[in-house]
Amino acid sequence: MAYEIPVTQARAELADLINRVVYGGERVVVTRHGKPLVALVSAADLERLEELQEPAVEDQVISAVSAVREVASAPREPQRFGIAAHHRGAGPS
Repeated sequence: MAYEIPVTQARAELADLINRVVYGGERVVVTRHGKPLVALVSAADLERLEELQEPAVEDQVISAVSAVREVASAPREPQRFGIAAHHRGAGPS
């Protein structure tokens, strides 16, 4: 369970809160109007959180890339673009 503290009180006690997090292993949630605003966690906790997020992002990228496939063009498409380019080039100057 995290220790909750209002933002106005947290401003006045920031150094003590940092010590509680670093040396006491606590997590501190700073609130505004009773709602969580930010959390103070140790650098080690942050590192663990970031490690948990990395595989999820990689899995999303891998699944997105594996879903991409080549789609063949319609057989007339290259001709149509070739004719349009030829027609534009032969116009009046």
